[in-house]
Formats: sequence, C-alpha cells, structure tokens
Amino acid sequence: MTWTAITSTVTASFLASFVEVVEAFTIVLAVALTRSWRPALLGTFAALALLVALVLVFGPLFALIPLQVMQYVIGTLLILFGMRWLRKAILRATGFIALHDEEAAFAKETDELKRQAADKRADWLAGMAAFKAVLLEGVEVVFIVIAVGTAHGMTAIAGAGALGAVVVVLAVGAVVHRPLSQVPENALKFAVGLMLTAFGLFWTGEGLGADWPGADLSILGLLAVLAAFSYVAVRMLRAAHLRIGAAQ
Repeated sequence: MTWTAITSTVTASFLASFVEVVEAFTIVLAVALTRSWRPALLGTFAALALLVALVLVFGPLFALIPLQVMQYVIGTLLILFGMRWLRKAILRATGFIALHDEEAAFAKETDELKRQAADKRADWLAGMAAFKAVLLEGVEVVFIVIAVGTAHGMTAIAGAGALGAVVVVLAVGAVVHRPLSQVPENALKFAVGLMLTAFGLFWTGEGLGADWPGADLSILGLLAVLAAFSYVAVRMLRAAHLRIGAAQ
C-alpha cells in the first residue's frame, strides 16, 4: 500500500461522492423547504438504511472472488463508468449539452412538490422523492467506494473519502440552506471521470497480468495521457461547436 495509491483512492472517492451527495442534497433540501424536514429526513434515513443493508449483504461476497478476477471486472466497470462521466464533462465543457444547474434542479423539484400539495399523500410523495434521490445517488457512491477500494484492499480508505464528502456537503448545506450551485460540478466530474478511467485501465491491466512500470505510479501516467487526450478533445469539439453556431 503506497502513498500514491492511498492518495489517489481517497481523492477519487471524495470527489466522486461529493458530486453525488450535492445532487441528492438538492432534492432533500427542496423537500424540506417545500413540505417540512420530517418527510425529507424520513426518506433520507430510509434510503440510508437500505444502502447499509445492501452493503452488509453483498459486501462479504467480494472476498470470495479471486483478486485478479476482481481487478479485471472492477477495472472494466470503472472504465465504463469513468468514460461516461468524462464524455458528459467534455460535451458540457464544449457547449454541446447544457451544464448541470443545481438551482434549476431545485426549482424543478420545488414546483413538482407544490403541485402535489393538495394531494392527501403529499408528505408521503415528498418523502419518496427524498428516498429516491438519496438511494439513487447513494448506490453510485457505494459502487465508487467498492470499485476504487476493493481491488487493493483499501475499502475503508475509500469509505473515509466518501464519508468526508458527506460531512462537507452537509456542513455547508446546514449553514447556507440553499442548493450548492456554486460548486464547479462539471470540473469535478471531469476530474472524477479522468481518475476513474485511469484506475479502470490500471486494474484491468493488473487483472490481465500486466506488469505496470513504476507499479502504482503508472496511474499518474495514465491520468496524464487521459488528461491530454481530453484537453485536445475539448479544444476540437469547442471549435466545431462554434463553427456550427456561426453557420446557423
């Protein structure tokens, strides 16, 4: 276990979890301010309880899988997961798709909850909105923690990074009582996409028996190559987007 592996694991887990927790917090806050904190907290805690149960049930099963198979499977999943984040971040950075707006997401959820206000099930529906938001984003956090931590036996370290993200978001949210719209979410997703893809390539290689030069330091090399490729892609696609706009 090297400092490179520890630092990269904590950073990837923290940044990825931070993005997911911000998105869940936006919905929970909309529920709390539109209805009340009761359905918001009930939905949140119900989702967290289900996530804990899933981890307790399925977590021990990973110990039964041979390490190389685990590295290959998780590495492949991380490549797919990381490339999805990276693709969206590149397209948002170049203007082909709109940037994610937490204020807009908050307003949309608030409007939906207000339309449901006359329904006798309004509190239940509000609680379900919080439950679904926390569960969906939480599943991604659990996957990220397991993916970046399991292959090298650093699940606890990855979990600490995710927990740190939760604490930071909740602390800031408790102070401002507003959607965290100032968070540079696309930049974070760009960084996370790069890191998860680099991890995925490294562990897929290890699962196939590759002998990486420099061991864990190879992750930094992969990260640099992916960052350079992404920079070129952004420049080319941004120029193409400008040409399309000028032609219209």
